[in-house]
Amino acid sequence: MDTSSPSAFVNGALMRRYIGQKVRTVIQVIGSDIGSVVGKSTDDLQIVVRGSSPTPPLTTYLEVIGIAESDNAIRAQTWTNFGNSFDPQNYNELCKLANGEFKHLFI
Repeated sequence: MDTSSPSAFVNGALMRRYIGQKVRTVIQVIGSDIGSVVGKSTDDLQIVVRGSSPTPPLTTYLEVIGIAESDNAIRAQTWTNFGNSFDPQNYNELCKLANGEFKHLFI
């Protein structure tokens, strides 16, 4: 695991705290176009991910690591298919812990 460039675990609501910084999130794919994917965050907010998308076929859930460009857009550096079965509520709770009481464990 590369620890030289950490990324913050975020859901849709937490992205605004990290604009211009490296973030990591999981989205449920709603649609895709050339150069972008639209998805639903684990807290049900819409996120647009720009950049060269992963090789099709896309699975229902994608992990994206990249730079938060705004409170609802990421410039992707890394895409990972997470499959078609994923528990977004657990990931959402992880994001809350990683940005709250236990933040020191995720730095």
